[in-house]
Amino acid sequence: MSVDTKLPFDQEYVTNFSKDRQEPEWLTNLRVSSLERAEAIDLPKPDKTNITKWNFTNFTHGKTATTEIAYDSLSDKIKGLVGKEESTQTILVQENGATVYARKQDDLQKQGVVFTDIETAVKDHSDLVEKYFMKDAVTADENRLTALHAALLNGGTFIYVPKNVEVKVPLQAVYVQKGASGLFNHVLVVAEANSSVTYIENYASEDASENTVANIVAEVYAADGATVNFGAVDNFATPVTTYVNRRAYVSGRDAKVYWSLGQMNDGNTVSDNTTFLVGEGSYADTKTVSIGRGKQSQNFTTLIKHYGKHSDGQILKHAVMKDAASSIFNGISKIEKGATKSNGEQTERVLMLSEKARGDANPILLIDEDDVTAGHAASVGKIDPLQMFYLMSRGISKQEAERLIIHGFLGPVVNEIPIESVKEQLIEVIERKVY
Repeated sequence: MSVDTKLPFDQEYVTNFSKDRQEPEWLTNLRVSSLERAEAIDLPKPDKTNITKWNFTNFTHGKTATTEIAYDSLSDKIKGLVGKEESTQTILVQENGATVYARKQDDLQKQGVVFTDIETAVKDHSDLVEKYFMKDAVTADENRLTALHAALLNGGTFIYVPKNVEVKVPLQAVYVQKGASGLFNHVLVVAEANSSVTYIENYASEDASENTVANIVAEVYAADGATVNFGAVDNFATPVTTYVNRRAYVSGRDAKVYWSLGQMNDGNTVSDNTTFLVGEGSYADTKTVSIGRGKQSQNFTTLIKHYGKHSDGQILKHAVMKDAASSIFNGISKIEKGATKSNGEQTERVLMLSEKARGDANPILLIDEDDVTAGHAASVGKIDPLQMFYLMSRGISKQEAERLIIHGFLGPVVNEIPIESVKEQLIEVIERKVY
């Protein structure tokens, strides 16, 4: 039985919210039409996970002041993600959707690169944002949560890299959810032909004592020969119910998208990571690590859909389940008719640390073309008692032995992540969650 999903927001509220932000008419209209759809369409239906009783409607929402603050006014937690003040790194920090700190390089603007918050982007680059916003990768009418996302969008980032431009420094964004405020964050990355960019995002909670919602969408568009490295570490607190939808539409010939995802939330989470390989010779590589603990329930679906000839999709997922946590890990390689010479490979492995922990790894191959290659592997199990005995017989405590085994289990994914800063942040979060 479904719970009441009626929102405390109506069309008048959404319209006024959009006007207060001085948004273009196309976005106001999209907000209003999406709110209408949300009442009529269903929640997403992740495989083997019933989310009908999860909290997706209990949160506050409103326009947040956009006054930027000095580096010293950032919390120690956020400073740890931002790095040193004198760093040359390009970064945006947002709290509840409002930009509070920014550090940018002038060279990027000279190259025609756009790296700005989504509120500014829809005003200063309206036509460009409209061209891609919730068009091919994610659409507002897919399910109730994508519709609510479009209606209540209140934060995020827009990145545009022109043709033949290589962005040599990583672009980073830190998104902080505070109190009961719902975070409806949208990230849009557009890489034109033969361009390259690395983008890193961190999600974190502060003062999270009340139930609330994070509804996150990221869209990546890669043209001919473009390369996009997308790294993320999600670390929302227990009261935050998270829906995260990260997708890439790889339309260009020989375009490449690399996902490096650390999904470390402590609350209930449903995640959709989909890549559409449309261009001939297009490539996607998805690496995901996760640790579940407490009583949280999670569902992670990774889908690579092949349309282009000679396309190649790689999926690697490792997870550790503690306490009474339960998680579903679905890996899907779908090769459509006509995608000849394509290749899809995937591996899902889950390590369970307690009797009540549950992990389910489901590798799925859906092949509609004959001239292709594909393969999968999956395993779910507990710590090998012989490994524990060996380590403890050398004088290592049980807790430390377990820690070493966890790092060894996650290492094949973490060590392969191409973005060094994401790797370092993941190792730090893993350390915190292991104990």
